[in-house]
Amino acid sequence: MSPHFPQVILVQVNPGEAFTIRREDGQFQCITGPAQVPMMSPNGSVPPIYVPPGYVSQIIEENGVRRVLVLPQQPEFHPGGHSPLHHPPPPPHAHLPAFIPHPAMMPPPPHMYTGMAGGVGDMSSQYISQYHPRLQKKLKERQGGGGQVKDSPPLSPQKTCCSPPTADIHNGVGGKGPEAELSQAVASPDKQVSDIQARGVVVSWSAPTSPESDSSSAEEECNPPDPINYEVSVSFSGKDGKYKSMYCGEELSATLEDLRPATDYHVRVQAMCNCLRGSPSEAVSFTTLSCEPDSPNPPRKASGTKNTLVLQWKAPCDNGSKIQNYILQWDEGKGTGVYEQCYYGSQKQYRVTKLSPASKYSFRLAPQHNNITSHLWHSCTFLQVAAYNSEGKSNPSQVVEFITNPDRPSFPCKPFIKGRVLPNSFKMTWEPPKDNGGAEVTKYVVELSEGLSWELVYSGPAMEHVCEGLKPGCSYQTRVYCMSEGGQSPLSETLQVQTPAVPPGPCQPPRLVGKPKARELQLRWDGGSPVSCYSVEVSGPQSEESKEVYQGPELDCSVGGLLPGKTYSFRLKAANKAGFGPLSERCDITTGPGAPEQCKTPSTTCKSPSCVVVTWETPPCNGAPVTEFRLEWGAAEGSMQVCYSGPGLSHEMKGLLPSTNYFCRVQAVNVAGVGPFSEAVLCQTPCSVPAAVSNIYTLKESELRSQALPLYSPSTCLGICWEPPCDHGSEITSYLIDLGERQPIVIGPVTKHIIQHLQPDTSYRIRIQALNSLGAGPFSHTFKLKTKPLPPQPPRLECTAFSHQTLRLKWGDGPAKAATSDALQYQLQMGDKSGRFISLYKGPCHTHKVQRLNESTSYMFRIQAFNEAGEGPFSNVYTFTTPRSPPAPVKAPKVERLDDNSCEVVWEALPPMKGDPITYTLQCMLGNSEVKQVLTYKCSSTSFHVQNLQPNSDYRFRVCAIRQCQDAPELSGPYSPTVTLSPQRSEVAVGGGTAGSGSRASTESNRARRSLTDEQCAFLLLMVFAIIAILIAFVIQYFVIK
Repeated sequence: MSPHFPQVILVQVNPGEAFTIRREDGQFQCITGPAQVPMMSPNGSVPPIYVPPGYVSQIIEENGVRRVLVLPQQPEFHPGGHSPLHHPPPPPHAHLPAFIPHPAMMPPPPHMYTGMAGGVGDMSSQYISQYHPRLQKKLKERQGGGGQVKDSPPLSPQKTCCSPPTADIHNGVGGKGPEAELSQAVASPDKQVSDIQARGVVVSWSAPTSPESDSSSAEEECNPPDPINYEVSVSFSGKDGKYKSMYCGEELSATLEDLRPATDYHVRVQAMCNCLRGSPSEAVSFTTLSCEPDSPNPPRKASGTKNTLVLQWKAPCDNGSKIQNYILQWDEGKGTGVYEQCYYGSQKQYRVTKLSPASKYSFRLAPQHNNITSHLWHSCTFLQVAAYNSEGKSNPSQVVEFITNPDRPSFPCKPFIKGRVLPNSFKMTWEPPKDNGGAEVTKYVVELSEGLSWELVYSGPAMEHVCEGLKPGCSYQTRVYCMSEGGQSPLSETLQVQTPAVPPGPCQPPRLVGKPKARELQLRWDGGSPVSCYSVEVSGPQSEESKEVYQGPELDCSVGGLLPGKTYSFRLKAANKAGFGPLSERCDITTGPGAPEQCKTPSTTCKSPSCVVVTWETPPCNGAPVTEFRLEWGAAEGSMQVCYSGPGLSHEMKGLLPSTNYFCRVQAVNVAGVGPFSEAVLCQTPCSVPAAVSNIYTLKESELRSQALPLYSPSTCLGICWEPPCDHGSEITSYLIDLGERQPIVIGPVTKHIIQHLQPDTSYRIRIQALNSLGAGPFSHTFKLKTKPLPPQPPRLECTAFSHQTLRLKWGDGPAKAATSDALQYQLQMGDKSGRFISLYKGPCHTHKVQRLNESTSYMFRIQAFNEAGEGPFSNVYTFTTPRSPPAPVKAPKVERLDDNSCEVVWEALPPMKGDPITYTLQCMLGNSEVKQVLTYKCSSTSFHVQNLQPNSDYRFRVCAIRQCQDAPELSGPYSPTVTLSPQRSEVAVGGGTAGSGSRASTESNRARRSLTDEQCAFLLLMVFAIIAILIAFVIQYFVIK
């Protein structure tokens, strides 16, 4: 294989061993065996492999692939049956006994290798091997025996920077190794943090100095000094927190980026030479600056209606500066991408109103705070100009360079205290301004104020100053401004400094003011030099521990919460800005007598369901004997009343209700006052027999009928109901109804009952008694109830008149019409097709006409009589049938003369009636003779030809319809109006020409005259209304308007 082309190198890691590499990003990666690590060699050479003493590296080639094996050194050992192709020379430190290289101590190889695709990942330019501890143990055992491994390189006889003593073993194997040697030789570098930004900082340090050698010969034998690498680590979790490597290189300064704004960091530097690491330097802390807040998340919809939207959002990271306002913009629903401001404020939600239903709106949000600052540097500004017209955009113009004049610097950062503030001095320092205006700052000016005016105390280039000659316990204000070529900067923020004060001396003991009370004392003391606060401490009669009862600037106080008749000790101390002074001497004060303490809960004993005995104990009297006890008793805890007052320790309560809850409490009284009531105690009296029934009522008719009793009758039954009495703690099991001479009736736990089998129109004395498991209660008061008399019997029903549509019914003896106040009334019912009876009439009358009936139909009727005693039974069912209806009258017929001796009569036909055919009867009457001659003709058609008429005679005709019943005799209807046939006159024949018959003409003329008369009447009415309207309009026009 040509060494000038990239080749694959496999590093075989045995079981129990580890192979450590450093990647291009500076991080270390450890690969544990068994594994084969593929490496890519850019020029085909094999990198040097550094092995511990007693081990050798061998290169084996199999199928065109070279393998580097690290094996214990043994004579004539050839793994895999292959002869060694190459024996690399031992590394410079291979003669060190039992030295196992550490990943941070490995030197960089001479060539750069890139990880192969499909391998373990990105490989670095450094190859490191880390071996299993069992190899270290084996090497230790070999050296512990005092012998050397065969064929191992000779040990170094002297101590140099590159060859430590043979007895030293590193990595916990034993002694003091070369890494510790380097830690002593390489000093910790000095660090400096500068150019602190929000997300970056510049760290610089000085190179370490090597320690002096013990002999000049050792220096001559050493190799030339290797380059020193530096590793910069940063921690944001405190000085002792976890550090993360941010830089590794040979430079003496590094720019750290990707930091968090407004965050405290600790940075340290560690030097590395070859495979040795120096001790980390002391950590230096710094705080990154604050900057603009992060972009917030889009606002979300919290709720909304068809015309409003409520938007909410979360505050983003403020990056060290508090967010003051939010700017909410929207596109007003236009969708053009142009946003307008709709809200500006500090709230995290906003209600947008007056919106259109079912419309789309777009919103965006931006936070705002006071940390956004414009920076005007003394620098170059480049401008480019481009022209636009209707054809498009032109090429940019040439770059024009302008140099701006320096501006005055911005204000310096707020000064801060360095060290501790002393009573007469303090040391302050400040940072340079963030913007120097393009020119270096030449001078800083410090001003100091005690509250009235400002005094210049320092002017110079330094950024710290010690303010001296101050007063203890005073407040000072200081500020800084700077000067440069651009002018004077604005003033910085003011620093408030408070010098410590001297504590005051001991105070005089407090004294009592006025007469001591039972639970409160009024104390007073004298003041001295200016004191800002006093503190009073008290200790109890049986306790030496003191507690503070007052702290404030006043010269007196009231101490409450004390016990009556007890002695208390008081001490006083004063304080100012420097703190509290010593306590004064004790002052013993005794409180006055007080009211008795709260009584214990009284005890109750039930002697009977209506009697309870209450007892209690005497409470502590607080210096005065108890003279009286007050007992309160009541059915509710909030409505108790005093039922006993006296010196006794018990009281008997009588006249109580059984199975009832009562509350009681007691209080004690002495000459000092009334003590508090004891806690209320609940007392429940035992159960007893039920109470007496209070009221008895009679059931209404509707309630009685709802019971659906088969034998119910108001003449023989009484329905009663009552209110349930108090059961006195035991459920009522039954009721006993006493009827006097009759045997009592026992029923269940119900509140209504119907007493049956009584005598009509009879009075009964009734009383009720309740029973429970404890016995029978007292009887109720006696109630007198009376049964009703027997109801009347139904009368006989008959039909007095009928037609095919009506039936007139009559019952009983009496007038057809009667007053509604009559005692006896009737109810008439008629049955329908389904067999149910419907009420037709209810009242005192004895007749009723049933109308709107059908012909030839049978109807069923029944009647009932009722009075105050109740409703009597219904009568038997009566059936009445309506007759058939005759045919309707026929309209006037039409007569047409055919000749002198004959004519034809025509009339309108009638439809059949319920299947019965209709025939007609035509009557012809000669009107000239004194004796009227009537001729009758029967036919089924609607016309008839009459012959043999006498000339010069008048004839009258009329028609009636006859109903041919199938199972009954025929029925004749009424006759139609009469039509007259006049004789034919010769004058009419001579002068009339072809005129028709006289009768037909007369009939038609009469009909026309009648119709014309109707039209004339309608026209006349219309004309009358029109004339009246015209007259009214004329009157209004003439009299009202004019």
